[in-house]
Parts: sequence; structure tokens; C-alpha cells
Amino acid sequence: MAQRSIFSFEITGNKSRLPIVKNAGRKLKTLRHPGLIRVLDTVATETYIYIATERLAPLGWHVRRKSLSAETIKWGLYTIANALKFINDDAHSVHGNVRVSTIFTSESGEWRLGGLDILSSIKEDDAVIYTYAGLVPDINRYTPPEVAKTGWETIKRNPIAAVDSYEFGLLIFEVFNSGVSGTDHVSEIINIPLSIQQSYKRLLSSNPKARLTVSHFLEQGRRSGGFFETPLIRLSEGIESLGLKSEGEREELLSELDEVSEDFPEEFFKMKVLPELLKSVEFGGGGPKVLNHILKIGSKLSDEDYEARLNPVIIRLFASPDRQIRVSLLDSLPQMIDHLSQKLVTDKIFPQLVTGFTDSAPLVREQTVKSVLTIIPKLSDRMINGDLLKCLAKTSNDEQPGIRTNTTICLGKIARNLGTNTRQKVLVAAFTRSLRDPFVHARNAALQALAATADLFPEDDCANRILPGLCSSLVDKEKIVRDQANKTFDVFVSRVRRYASNLPDSILPPPTAGHLTGGTPRMGTPQSDTSWAGWAISSFTNKIASASGDIEAKSNISVPQTTSESRSASLPPTPSMVGPHPSSSTRTISDLHRLAVTKPLAPTLMKTSTEQFFQDAQAEDDEIDNAWEEMGEDSLFDAPTTPVLAKPTPFDDGGEPDFAGWLSSQAQAKSKAPLPKGLSRPSTSVVTNGPPSLTKVVSTDSLGIGAGTRKLAKAFTKPNVTQPEIIKSTTKTLDIKPRESVADDDWGEAWD
Repeated sequence: MAQRSIFSFEITGNKSRLPIVKNAGRKLKTLRHPGLIRVLDTVATETYIYIATERLAPLGWHVRRKSLSAETIKWGLYTIANALKFINDDAHSVHGNVRVSTIFTSESGEWRLGGLDILSSIKEDDAVIYTYAGLVPDINRYTPPEVAKTGWETIKRNPIAAVDSYEFGLLIFEVFNSGVSGTDHVSEIINIPLSIQQSYKRLLSSNPKARLTVSHFLEQGRRSGGFFETPLIRLSEGIESLGLKSEGEREELLSELDEVSEDFPEEFFKMKVLPELLKSVEFGGGGPKVLNHILKIGSKLSDEDYEARLNPVIIRLFASPDRQIRVSLLDSLPQMIDHLSQKLVTDKIFPQLVTGFTDSAPLVREQTVKSVLTIIPKLSDRMINGDLLKCLAKTSNDEQPGIRTNTTICLGKIARNLGTNTRQKVLVAAFTRSLRDPFVHARNAALQALAATADLFPEDDCANRILPGLCSSLVDKEKIVRDQANKTFDVFVSRVRRYASNLPDSILPPPTAGHLTGGTPRMGTPQSDTSWAGWAISSFTNKIASASGDIEAKSNISVPQTTSESRSASLPPTPSMVGPHPSSSTRTISDLHRLAVTKPLAPTLMKTSTEQFFQDAQAEDDEIDNAWEEMGEDSLFDAPTTPVLAKPTPFDDGGEPDFAGWLSSQAQAKSKAPLPKGLSRPSTSVVTNGPPSLTKVVSTDSLGIGAGTRKLAKAFTKPNVTQPEIIKSTTKTLDIKPRESVADDDWGEAWD
């Protein structure tokens, strides 16, 4: 409910003044002008008369405190002059009581003329002013000379505005000299502005017919360059029709508002200017410039007034699709954030603000990122670590490099508002990614953000995740990045070094007595070789006793045991063998053929092509390469504690030569076409008794077609029967030389 002012008059003790009080109430109801007091209601009883008006304050309070500036006084005088002009010219009346005590200020700071106790129309024969003017307190101090000499009846013989013009001149002197009143100082011009002095003297002329009227005084002031041509007066006249003005007129009026912002009474801004500006920006297309003035005025309001007058409009403006309004709101957010409650921000403003992160206009996205620093104290942890970080993740990948850079800066500044777990997951990933940004300032911003937030990361992340990422920046192509990278690198290195200096020398348990004296291998440290090529550690001691035992065979090599059951019949018997065993020389071809058919050997053990040699060599190289590739840096010095051995599998040929393979080779040789003269076919000699990994391939490229049988026989060496213990290989040598009774059918070419 709006506040009101009540004027009361006690009838019982002041019956003589009752006529002028009733006259004032009647005139206040019938005369309506912006410069006059606005009466809301009147109530009369037998003892009191009450007059309810708008909220008012006596002008004398401000005059005595000297709280009015010269521009504000001019503006007030302009208002009173307009009211007197209306009374004299339009109402054909005389006020007769113009002074500081009869003027009030409204809630908006505007001056209001009251004191209509003796206001009378010159057309009335029984006007109150003629009869009851002497009942007004201190009226003689303000009456003009002609009235003081001949009384109030002289008004009829002089210009209607003569009395009010003289009293208006006394008012000018009074307001500029802090309440000094009366006709004693009429000739003085102390503190009166130079532009008004000439007109002021004419207002106080002793000749009523030569006296300057208020109407003419007003016209002189409104001339070009006159004392009433001020921005404050122009604004007060044009502010009410702001919504109806064209864009050019609006711009001119707002520019004047900038000039008078310090001279205007705060009440006028709050009650008059602010409501018109709010209507203009919300409905009249005032735009961002009007909004800036609204926020400037709002900075002078109390929290209660701000919440009541501005907050509802701000909420509606954030929901507006106008990009200019949104950018202006984001720019002005620091000015209004202190007046916005946390509930209002989280429920009303933030849901509208986040739409700017994905707006198509880069300016809106950039201003939205910048506004995060201002609004984040009003957000909850859930919003910060959830919705806000999701939005910033999008702007960190923005196509505009400036937005990416500002996002990195924003993350660095809000890092302490993030949760501990979120901070470790988000910041390291965001900053290290920005280090690879093609925009130089984005990289530099990431380095600065890392340096500013170095104390927020655990030491393990500093060493394992951040420092490796900084290394590439040390050799950046831009000097500004390299310089900042060195500074940031030093910050993290110094922190990691401090942390490492407090770590224990080893986390391994201390050695016990059993470890020192037992047979368990211990780790040794080199003492003599200090060069970089020296061995880092020695896994075992150098004692000979620790190397006892036999060297174990490779796990993937199978060595067949030579026993009486698996020994080939082509080898001579040893003394340990018991019982006769027929030799291959006593067998016939049919016997050998029958054995080959009934007990064939596995054909997978035969390698009859020379290309197999190269395939085996390539396979061995590939195996070595794969071994280096599979060796990780963590297992470089690891070794299995227990070797895995493959169980050897002996090859049992039943004591018979491998004629199945020979027959197959002979059949393939017969199908071959003869080579031209002078060319020879390569021949290989394959030892097949051992496992596949021990197969020995002997090239016979130098052998001719006809020399296959003889040279092949030389290539195979019979084992020495008398020294069986020195045989190092279990490879069986087959004596496949045919009997002389068998016809030569070039079967030897099959081995070529």
C-alpha cells in the first residue's frame, strides 16, 4: 500500500482561521496541475479537518541541510514557475502565499506547491485574499511593497501576477541561500547563478506594473541557452513519454540522462525515471542502453526496493530471445548479482542462462562463459559439478579460438569451486588437451591455469599426467608459450621433488638373516663400474657354488633317448645291447618294401625342398622380433622363477630305414621334365631321424645329375662303432646304396 501524508486542522482552538482552511481544501480539489499538491481525500468532523495527499516532505528540510544542487534547484523553480503560470494565466487567480514553507517535495523528489489558503480568483467579489490574508502566519514578511502600503485591495488595480512574481523572486533568494528569507535581503544577489541574476532583479521590482511576471521569467529561461535549458529539465519533461518517442529522440534523451545522473535526486530516479525505463526496455524496445541505465539506477536502491522493482523485470528479460538484451544482462551481471538471492539464481536465472552456451551467435557464447565467474557463488554443488561442467565441455571444443581460450581461463578460476574427484578428472584432461590447441593463446592460457592450480593436483598426477604433457610445450614454436611452459614446468617439478624427498628409500622389507646366509639368490649392486654402460644390477651372486648343476635344454627342443627299443637298425650294436639284431645289409628289397608299407613314417617330418631352409630362417627372425615387441617396459628385467621344460618325445622307427620317404621322392623325380643341358637341379640331403627342430639341411647345389649317388654317399658319414659315447647327435644315417644286382633306374636323382 502506498504511503500517504495527512494534513490536520483543529477547529476548536483556531476557529478564526477556519475559512482559509476550507478554502485550501476546496481549491486543492478543484485545481489539478503536476506542480500542485495532489489531494486524495478530505474528511471534516466537528473538531478536526483532515486532508489526505500524496507522500510529501517539506522543502525546508532539504534547503536547511543544503542538500540540493544548483541544477536540482533550477529544476524545482521551473516546476513552481509552471504552477504559478497555470494559476495566474489559466485560472485567473492569485496565490498570494509563495515561500519555502508552502512548498513540498514528493517521493520522486519533485517540488509541489501548496499553501492554497488564500488562493483566490480575481473574478470573485468576496475573495478570501482580500479579507483573510492577514490571518496567514508571517504573511507580512513576503508581501510586496504596494500591498504593504495600501493593503490587499491593491491587487485589483495592478497586474494579476504582480504579487506572485514578487514572492517568487523572494523564493529564489531563499533556496539559493539556505533558508534566509524576508524582504530585508531583496537587493542582494548572493549565491544566485549569474544567468538568473538579471531576471531575478526584475522580479523584485518595486513598481508592480514594471515587474517581470512569472510567465515571462519562464519564457526567458526556456530560450536557447537560457537558465532553464538544462538536461535535467529536458529529461523530466520527456521521461513520461519515453515509450512514444522515436529511436533518435530516445537516444537523445538517454544521453542527457548520462549527464544528469549525479544531479538528479535519487527519489526522482526511483519513482519517475525507473518505472518509465522499465516499461521502455520491456515493452517499448528500449534495448541494451536503457537496460544499462536501469541497472545504474538500481545500484542506488535498497535491497527491498531492488527486489520489488527490478528482480521481476530481470527474470523476464533473461527469458527474452533478444540477443542484445541477453548480452547486456550478462555484461551487467556483476552489478546485480549481490541483489539476487541464491534461490532466484538457481531456479529462474541459471536455467535460462545455460541456453547461451549453445547459442549460434559467438558473442552470446563468449559472454555466457565469462558470466560463469560471477554467478558461480550462487550455484549449488550439483549444478557446478553437473550441468555447468557439461556446458563448459561444449565450449572447450568451440570453433572460435577465443571461446576455447576463455573456457580454459574459466576452468582455472573456478577450479576451487569444483569437487575433489571432479577436479582431478576434469581439470587435468581439459588443460592437457588445451596444450595441444592450435591457437597460441589457448595453449598459453592452459599453462597459466596449470600453474595457478598446481596445489590442487595430487603429486602422482603431477608426475604421471601433467609433467609429460608439459614437455611438448617446452619446444613450442611460439616464444610466449615456451616461456610460460618453463615457468609452469618448474612449479610442478619443484613440487614433485619436495614430495619425492619425503618418500622412503625403498618399500621392500629389510633382509633377514636367512636371506643373507641361505642359498636363495640375492640382489647385488655393482661397486666398481660407475659408467653409464655398466650393469645396473646383478641378479645373482658371483659365487661358483651357486652355479652348480647341468645347463638345462631349451624347452622347445626334444632330444630322443637312445635305447635298445628306439635305436635304428642301421647303427652298429653296442656292448650293452643284448641279443642279435639283423642289419640292413641282410635284408632284401621286398623285405624293405613290406616294412615301408606296413610301418610308414610320418610324412610331416620330411623336408624335401630347398625353400624350406629360407622359410625356417625367416620364421626364426620373426620369432625374435616378436619377443622384443612383446617385452614391455615393466617386464624388462623380469624372469620366470621356475623354467618350464617340455617332455622329450623319442622317435621310434622300429629299427628300419626311411624307405617310404625315398619311394615318394623317386615317384616325384620320375615325373619331372629333364632340364636343358648344362643346368643342374639342386639336391638336398635331409636327416630325418631327429625331431623337426634339429633337422639339418645340406645343400647339394654343386652336385650334377649323374653324381647324385656317389656324392650323396660321401655326404653321409657312418658313425664310429668303437666310440659310441662321443656321438653328439642322435641323427640316424641311412645307408641307402643299392645292391649291384638291382638295375640302375636313376633313382638317385630323386635326392637331387
